[in-house]
Amino acid sequence: MTTAVVTGLGVVAPNGLGTEEFWKATLDGRDGIAEITRFDPAPYAAKRAGEVLDFDSAEHISARLLAQTDISTRFALAAADWALADAAVKPSEQVDYDMSVVTANALGGFEFTHRELRKLWSQGPEHVSVYESFAWFYAVNTGQISIRHGMRGPNKALVAEQAGGLDAIGHARRTIRQGTSLAVTGGVDSALDPWGWAGQLSGGRVSATAYRPFDADADGYIPGEGGAILVLEDLAAAQRRGAGQVYGAITGYASTFDPAPGSPRPPALRRAVELALADAGLAPGEVDVVFADAAGVGELDRQEAEAIAAVFGPSGVPVTAPKALSGRLYSGGGPLDVVAALLSIRDGVIPATANVAEVPADYRIDLVRGGPRYQPVRHALVLARGKWGFNAAIVVSALGD
Repeated sequence: MTTAVVTGLGVVAPNGLGTEEFWKATLDGRDGIAEITRFDPAPYAAKRAGEVLDFDSAEHISARLLAQTDISTRFALAAADWALADAAVKPSEQVDYDMSVVTANALGGFEFTHRELRKLWSQGPEHVSVYESFAWFYAVNTGQISIRHGMRGPNKALVAEQAGGLDAIGHARRTIRQGTSLAVTGGVDSALDPWGWAGQLSGGRVSATAYRPFDADADGYIPGEGGAILVLEDLAAAQRRGAGQVYGAITGYASTFDPAPGSPRPPALRRAVELALADAGLAPGEVDVVFADAAGVGELDRQEAEAIAAVFGPSGVPVTAPKALSGRLYSGGGPLDVVAALLSIRDGVIPATANVAEVPADYRIDLVRGGPRYQPVRHALVLARGKWGFNAAIVVSALGD
């Protein structure tokens, strides 16, 4: 069986630009959430978000592309560049049809489209950019990365809200198993303009105070922007080209869909966990940490805690949610957690969950909080759930396990 390994990482996160800066901030407990600066949030019920503040698009994107792209695509292009550089891959030296791009996107190009709609209604249709035809589209990140690096293999785009990023990595792994040597994969999102912010608030799950996943007083999540792009390779192909590093392997993946509201059937997250572990060939006792979806909504936190306790036993595995420091990044959230899981394996440390004062006893989970927990990590399970019923689970493992 082909082994899909991660050889490159690229991160754009509210609490750190670049992989190592993000990881240091995560272990130090540095918060990337603050009052929104990109527009005046005063009229809105919630005013805090995880903004990426130190990203200068002109440093990473040509002037020609700046005119064509939403900020989310600029994040994706920069993260892909960093991941490829981290993997020491030069696409021009690879076979173009042997490289694939599989990304997820949940929000589209909100900021770009908002600007063009303003032109439409205030100046007339002749002032709307021709690039609006694709800059808003969910598949644009896959397309722009593919064009930039000449990657003409099987390219795909997935949309499954917060779960989409893990689904993209799972499909990239499938692509490699079907014979493609290399895949650029992950997810990035951004919608921190007035229109995008209003859309996020309309979902009814955004907290006006703080993001406290699994806390007794959790009242919603704080949205953020950014995400992560990874380079996946067939292990044998990576060894042939002399790849200098392997962060770990994607050993298990599964996705499920919840039953319709009102159905007597249970939520399907537990089934996703069990299928991913079976795919990895692991027993629950072999998993060292769970990176939780951590919705920060009481009912959803309780459902996730029940699924984890049912599979691993009461407090049977450390659980963490570093996303409390960056906000929920939609399609970018799962890939960013996969990056954190791989670095946990590398460094033997589990990051803490911030902002949590009291976990209800009947959740029966061992939530890591108060500071990082140092212990060997060989296998990590990453979970993500998307609104309207999407569930995804990925197992990442140290190479050799």
